[in-house]
Amino acid sequence: MPAPKNPLTAAGSIGILPLQEAVLFPNTVIPLAVVKKPGIQLVEEALRDGKPIGLTVLKNRETENPGPDDVQRVGTIGTVQKMLKVPDGTLRCIVAGQQVFKIEQFTQTEPYMVAGYTELPDVTGSSEELVAMQRNLSGLFQKLLGYLPQAPREMEMEVQNITDPNLLTYFVASTMRLDTADRQALLEERNTMKRMRKLTMLLTKELEVVELGHKIQSDIQREMEKNQREFYLRQQLRAIQEELGEVDPQQSEMNELREKIDEAQMPEDVKKAADRELDRLSKVPQASPEYSVIRTYLDWLVQMPWGKETADHIEIKKAREILDEDHYDLEKIKDRIIEYLAVGKLRNRLTGPILCFVGPPGVGKTSLGQSIARAMGRKFVRLSVGGVRDESEIRGHRRTYIGSMPGTIVRAIRDAGTRNPVMMIDEIDKVGSDFRGDPQSALLEVLDPEQNNTFRDHYLDLPFDLSQVLFVCTANSLDTISGPLRDRMEIIQLSGYTELEKVQIAKRYLIPKQRKANGIKETQGQINDAALRLIISDYTREAGVRNLEREIGTVFRKIARQIAENPRYKGRVKPENLHEFLSKPRFYSEVKKRVASVGVSTGMFYTPVGGDILFIETTVMPGTGKLVLTGQLGDVMKESAQAAVSFLRSRSGELGLAEDYFAKHDLHIHVPAGATPKDGPSAGIALATAITSLLTGTKVDPDVAMTGEITLTGQVLPIGGLKEKVLGAKRAGIKKILLPKRNEMDLDDIPKEVRDTMTFVPVEELSEVLYHALGKRVITPVELGEGGRANNVVPMRRRNGALKRTTAAPSRSRRRSR
Repeated sequence: MPAPKNPLTAAGSIGILPLQEAVLFPNTVIPLAVVKKPGIQLVEEALRDGKPIGLTVLKNRETENPGPDDVQRVGTIGTVQKMLKVPDGTLRCIVAGQQVFKIEQFTQTEPYMVAGYTELPDVTGSSEELVAMQRNLSGLFQKLLGYLPQAPREMEMEVQNITDPNLLTYFVASTMRLDTADRQALLEERNTMKRMRKLTMLLTKELEVVELGHKIQSDIQREMEKNQREFYLRQQLRAIQEELGEVDPQQSEMNELREKIDEAQMPEDVKKAADRELDRLSKVPQASPEYSVIRTYLDWLVQMPWGKETADHIEIKKAREILDEDHYDLEKIKDRIIEYLAVGKLRNRLTGPILCFVGPPGVGKTSLGQSIARAMGRKFVRLSVGGVRDESEIRGHRRTYIGSMPGTIVRAIRDAGTRNPVMMIDEIDKVGSDFRGDPQSALLEVLDPEQNNTFRDHYLDLPFDLSQVLFVCTANSLDTISGPLRDRMEIIQLSGYTELEKVQIAKRYLIPKQRKANGIKETQGQINDAALRLIISDYTREAGVRNLEREIGTVFRKIARQIAENPRYKGRVKPENLHEFLSKPRFYSEVKKRVASVGVSTGMFYTPVGGDILFIETTVMPGTGKLVLTGQLGDVMKESAQAAVSFLRSRSGELGLAEDYFAKHDLHIHVPAGATPKDGPSAGIALATAITSLLTGTKVDPDVAMTGEITLTGQVLPIGGLKEKVLGAKRAGIKKILLPKRNEMDLDDIPKEVRDTMTFVPVEELSEVLYHALGKRVITPVELGEGGRANNVVPMRRRNGALKRTTAAPSRSRRRSR
């Protein structure tokens, strides 16, 4: 049987060995690792028969089983010069390139590819330009070799000895660092001039990259050598001075400062400024005033935490436990803080609006900031800006002034020892302004996350990154905070506590705290719930719990004194003996006494320190129709009183008054606590009720308090601060509240235990107010006719040159009711 014919022996055919990313050039050699069976068989047969093989690069190096469409059509004919079979069955061989060829067609694909081919000779001319380009290419390559210390020197000599331009291009292309696509393009280019031009461009580009890298390396090396040299010389100088006993105190101080500067992890620009100031300091005599100025400045620079920060440990469940442990109730505020921390955890960075807690004193605004810091594992610093009127308190004083120092922001960062603390700016609503500047404007940059990453204190005069600081602000009122500053903060309102909440806060936090502060054991001093409620109602009338804590502290101090005199003494505080510890009560429920006369009603008000009630007193006397207003009333409150009087004058017929009653009598309205300024429209219905009570001789229900703005048509408009007003009325003993109908939705914000113990009556017009306050129908509701005009408002007509009131005809509905 005849042996199978070897396809490699066929004329004009050659076996194809695909290469992943190597390109073989003529007159060069490359090492190959052949790992696939078709390639191994091809190499073995070619070596056995002494035949060449065709080497072409793959179009995609990831191809696993290449076919005719996966290889480039132009490659290099090569001969296997040496082969080594390794134990795993793969081959290691060295192949020498001979001639460039082009695949015409494939004649076999199994077990390896075989194709018909044609050789592609070099197209080389002879010109002076070619000679010049050859010399230029040789010079560039030798220059490149000069930057590569690992390249053998023989390579440079070999390049110098190559005279054939084609051999030069193939040699340079095979040794340069080129992409596979660039190597293939050079191989396919058969015109020597064009190939040399392409190779020159690639070599020039590579040379630029290598030169740049060499320059960077040289700069780094030079800087390292300089630092090492300076360090070595300083160490030598120090050793010599110590050996001779000639240590210069000033030089020792300079060395110490230099070490601190090196250890401070300063940004590059800050370190340059510090080194510059240190050089100045070394040239200034110690007796010079400038010496202490520069030294103090450098001390501030090295004390700032430029690169120190604490790692955040945000665990939402643990954060909630900490908030619940530190604060009772405040569910909405806690939820908002947890949401803020959750977003920061997901983004790995706490960014967003600055939180601003607004509420009366003593409701826990500052302690909330401390809880946030504890939940995150950050340092906490408190900064009070109440009463600050100088912009330099925030930004610092320039070094040109004697005794200048950084602002409070930088000082707080220094005290924290980290650049990402939780910083509480307390009493931000009490920042003032005068001829020295506006501190609120300075706070705009501090509290703006888009700007504070380059905050520049006037004293340091260097940028400091405040973007990592978590700012939390507190305020009692928003009225004095400028619009732009308020726009940078998210306002979170904290209202006053109810009696039940105060009892729980006292039992959980205040009593244990004061017991520990006064050195009393739990068995030695106890206050029962009834006594606590009595302290809250009769000794402290406030929105927060600050005075409550003081009174509890007073009780335990009295107990501590008794224990010191008699160690067996056990203090049991009850309502019956509370006066022995706190003397007589400070507050009394005087509502019923104050409203016992006609012409007196109970209103409600709200201030930054909480809500409360006020009494409106009226009296009438013979006169000429004047309206007298006393009690330090503001313009808005005066206008509310005038509107109430005008409405009641328009309904005087229903009130049973003579036509000339208001013309012959003066009306005096007084709001007690005359030393306290009062203003706002919410006392409108209380003013109208007091006047109506006076004119009709009917007393106002002492259990009723009211709030709402009144219009000339008797409509009751909505007001603000309802929750605080209701809590204040509750503390004063009020049981029934009249409020505007449009404020009914605000009742959801009032604690449930307060809603369950009080009656709330939404009203839309004054007739409803008077009905519930006086206990009877005094005036009829306003009926609107065509064009929105009131049908049952008594009109005036002119008779004999004078205005006279006519009797309004009752409506059909009123006739039927009669």
